[in-house]
Amino acid sequence: MATSPRRRRYHPSSPFQAKPEIAAEVYEVGARVSHDTFGLGRIVSLQGTMSAQVDFGDEVKHIPLPCAKMTNL
Repeated sequence: MATSPRRRRYHPSSPFQAKPEIAAEVYEVGARVSHDTFGLGRIVSLQGTMSAQVDFGDEVKHIPLPCAKMTNL
């Protein structure tokens, strides 16, 4: 019998607080984005909610989603 993993509870005064969850952003083809490593770019194509191809001017990169380093502009 398999059990599902339980969500860990944290006491409010504990120094070991839960890590904040990354809010998943919604991206669209043609949208401008900023990436911490690659700079400004434009989304060329999306593969569902799993990845995006982003044109950063000199190269097109395949970025897995969600990506904490990339934000919509």
